[in-house]
Amino acid sequence: MKKRFLSWAQIEDLVDRLVARLPREYDALLAIARGGLVPCCLVSEELDMRNILVAAVMYYTSIGQTMDRPLFLQFPDDILLAEKRILVIDDVWDSGKTIMAVKERLHAVGCRHDVATLHYKPEHSRFPERPDYYAEATGDWIVYPWEPRPGQE
Repeated sequence: MKKRFLSWAQIEDLVDRLVARLPREYDALLAIARGGLVPCCLVSEELDMRNILVAAVMYYTSIGQTMDRPLFLQFPDDILLAEKRILVIDDVWDSGKTIMAVKERLHAVGCRHDVATLHYKPEHSRFPERPDYYAEATGDWIVYPWEPRPGQE
């Protein structure tokens, strides 16, 4: 798999392309930590939204190794989600397992939601669904500028 290192300028371009496709009538943004935190902040600036919630979900234990089911380290209280319209933001939809686990929890409380990602990997997804909005489809291994680079760990 090809590794592609992105610059901050490329991230800004991806966010601009993503935001151009988004509706504007959300009650809050829900960042999936950790990868979705930076994209969510950038989208929130573009949409002028301050209501940002965080879902910290752990599936991956290391590269290529996952747990059987998600571990929710943090998730917004049901009262913040019920009957609301939420935009879920993550950096990448790879297998789709993390986002589908989040969507299941949102659905259980009657939350209307859309999913937006910078990247969508259709060949890797284990689900027939896909993000409602994404900036780019790819098969590459994406290395975002906020991730540690070799020698920086």
